[in-house]
Amino acid sequence: MKIKTKDRNLTVPVPYVFLNIFSAVLTSKRLIKIVNNAIEQKGKKDFKVPQIERKDIKLLLQALVKHKGLHLVETKLKDGTEVKVKL
Repeated sequence: MKIKTKDRNLTVPVPYVFLNIFSAVLTSKRLIKIVNNAIEQKGKKDFKVPQIERKDIKLLLQALVKHKGLHLVETKLKDGTEVKVKL
């Protein structure tokens, strides 16, 4: 991800290793249980976070690796700020 403003340029790389680690945490049964318990405590019993299978997330990450360099978002604001997100 690249962000350009008049004063600064900022590049934020996100290695695929971090995406794999994040996907492992995201699909954790323990995390889903904690989140659902917190939602119930807030009084919203009609909403639950569904369990996501790790294999589904893995397929998504493999597809992202195949399309390296693909521009997801590229925008320029009136004040000259540019935001580019690419794989």
